[in-house]
Amino acid sequence: MMGDGINDTQALALADVSIAMGKGTDVALDVAGITLMGDNLQTLPEAVKLSRLTVRMIWQNLFWAFIYNLICIPLAAGVLKIFDIHWQITPSVASALMAFSSVSVVLNSLRLRYL
Repeated sequence: MMGDGINDTQALALADVSIAMGKGTDVALDVAGITLMGDNLQTLPEAVKLSRLTVRMIWQNLFWAFIYNLICIPLAAGVLKIFDIHWQITPSVASALMAFSSVSVVLNSLRLRYL
C-alpha cells in the first residue's frame, strides 16, 4: 500500500509493505514501513533495490560472524588438544580477532554506499 494522507493510515497500518510519500501527513509517515523522501514515485524502484541490498548485506554479515564464532571460539577454548595438538589462541589474539570481526562487518556494511 502506498499513501500520503490521513485517509490512508488504516490501510498503511494493515499492509504487509507500506510506503508513505515524504510530503504526506505525519500520521502516514509514522505508520508506514518505508518513507520516500519526496513526491517522486520514480524513486520507488531505487528504494526496493536498496532494501534488497540491505537484506543481502545483513545475511552476509551474519554468515561471517557465525564463521568467526564457529572457528575462533573453539580454537581459543583449546579444542585442538583433543587431537594432541598443543596450540591455542591466546585471549589477546582472540580479542584482536573479535575486533577484526566487528570491523569487517562495519566495512562490509559501508559497501552499500557504492552498490
